[in-house]
Amino acid sequence: MCGIAGWVDFTRDLRQEVAAVKAMTDTMALRGPDAGDVWITEHAALGHRRLSIIDLEGGRQPMVAEENGQVLASLTYSGEVYNFQELREELVGLGHRFRTRSDTEVVLRAYLQWGADFVERLNGMYAFAIWDARSEELLLVRDRVGIKPLYYQQLPGGGVLFGSEPKAILANRLASRTVDADGLREILAGTKAPGVGAIRDMPELTPGYVLKVGRGGSTLSRYWKLEAHEHEDDLPTTISTVRELLEDIVTRQIVSDVPLCTMLSGGLDSSTLTALAAIAKRQDGSGKVRSFAVDFAGYLDNFEPDLTHPTPDSPYVHEVVEHVGADHNHIVLGNDDMIEASVRRAVVRAMDWPVLIAGPGSMDISLYLLFRAIRGQSTVALTGESADELFGGYPWFHHPEYGRPGTLPWTLAHNLGLPALFGPLSAHLDVPSYQADQYRQAVSGMPNLPGESGRDKQFRECTYFFLTRFMRTLLDRKDRLSMALGLEVRVPFCDHRLQEYVFNAPREFKTFDGQWKSLLRAAVKDLLPESILHRPKTGYPISNDTAYDTYVQEQFGKLLAAGDAPVLPLLNPTVVEDVRRDQTAAGKLTRIEVDMALHINEWLSAYDLALDF
Repeated sequence: MCGIAGWVDFTRDLRQEVAAVKAMTDTMALRGPDAGDVWITEHAALGHRRLSIIDLEGGRQPMVAEENGQVLASLTYSGEVYNFQELREELVGLGHRFRTRSDTEVVLRAYLQWGADFVERLNGMYAFAIWDARSEELLLVRDRVGIKPLYYQQLPGGGVLFGSEPKAILANRLASRTVDADGLREILAGTKAPGVGAIRDMPELTPGYVLKVGRGGSTLSRYWKLEAHEHEDDLPTTISTVRELLEDIVTRQIVSDVPLCTMLSGGLDSSTLTALAAIAKRQDGSGKVRSFAVDFAGYLDNFEPDLTHPTPDSPYVHEVVEHVGADHNHIVLGNDDMIEASVRRAVVRAMDWPVLIAGPGSMDISLYLLFRAIRGQSTVALTGESADELFGGYPWFHHPEYGRPGTLPWTLAHNLGLPALFGPLSAHLDVPSYQADQYRQAVSGMPNLPGESGRDKQFRECTYFFLTRFMRTLLDRKDRLSMALGLEVRVPFCDHRLQEYVFNAPREFKTFDGQWKSLLRAAVKDLLPESILHRPKTGYPISNDTAYDTYVQEQFGKLLAAGDAPVLPLLNPTVVEDVRRDQTAAGKLTRIEVDMALHINEWLSAYDLALDF
């Protein structure tokens, strides 16, 4: 896992832009703390920052393939290809010779052998750029489900700037620095539209797509999408196939030349991965699986169940640890950790743009602190993202009435978090219409089976919406916050083979025992205690220390008192004046509103962004 950056420009000699390319690359230093380098030719420049995971000595980048002293292609690559060993064997059989043990060289050689279509052979999480010196063409590629990020900005004359994160592009003098009405709608709507970004003319590359850039212009093409087809297996076969896939996925994803762990909450998803990893590590003789969990000081003593947190994590975590024999680490966060100014700034810089879905602020900060603790002992972590989205683990799958017709399921709850502080801006930008438009776009791209209707169609729609929209925000959060600390997070439930198979399993298979996520539970029932198998869905723990709310309200009051905060034009002027007169009025705002205002302000200031709406 690494950070990449680059610049292709047919109107400039980029050999004169070494300092600029290095500046772009250096913004990715936290993603790749182990090494960094650039490769530059007349019209193409590739930069790379490396986090060493596999072949610690041989996987240096950018990696160049040559023949008879002539450069064929150069690669800068972030991620992991989990089937690289099979691909390597096939390429050796076709006459290729390898200098390293890395998956990086396999990706480069696979391109030389099969051309751009080689991406269809990859199993993994990745974002990379290949400069083909023979055709003078750049290839930008992102993995199928959007685990690894990749942003770009096209330039006049057919060129492009690109980077793992927007900050890499913003380091270039040619970068756009404006947040316009569309960018603000995307921030406020919570719909995670594919292929867009918050900064004007700086979209993310849509997952499953390839962007080719050459002298004749650019072309965007799709190499993968979820498709609907008849599921031919019966229930017992489906259950056993899910188990076989999970075993294969986890076995592939624990391959690492550096310490690896799991993130464990005591829920079904993370417990499944921890149990499977424990078995795989025993089988390969590499010892116990290491696990990490997070908690807040006093959380269990002061715990009060609610709709999203019916049970605390720690009792279930300890039960799983005992059951599978994990080497466990329980990270307890205090309020002083959560309000540390340097940590809050680091989180905003890591995220690169404000994220509202599933809650900003305290969740982001606690995740960052958890990742920081993990990085002290491990460099790779497995986490359970995508299991709820894939197997039906949210209430909207089973109670469509919880949503609002004509919008993506979670947007009704999302909108309730921003009533006062951002309400006028939302109305001015007509965010509800934007949300409705995003729903229509999602529906238009959704694969259907002929004749499918009623609850079956609704369940498939919900699965598609969560996999292609909601989940990508969760993946972005995990990637940014972990990579800012040099920690690689792997997501086994995002394996495209599992997603293709489970997406097409009938709804009745996923609820056959009258519970949510029946299919996953049945596939791993022999691995986990009954209490874990039947634990109610519980969200990520959130600090219940009121001192956190007091702190952010005080910071919000200071921001308003300064009078020149860049976020001020976005806020409800009536609320701003109320808080300026009486700071206790900030207590009437939701935590998400106050956190979001502080986050947007730091973001606009840190990157010197202009507003145009």
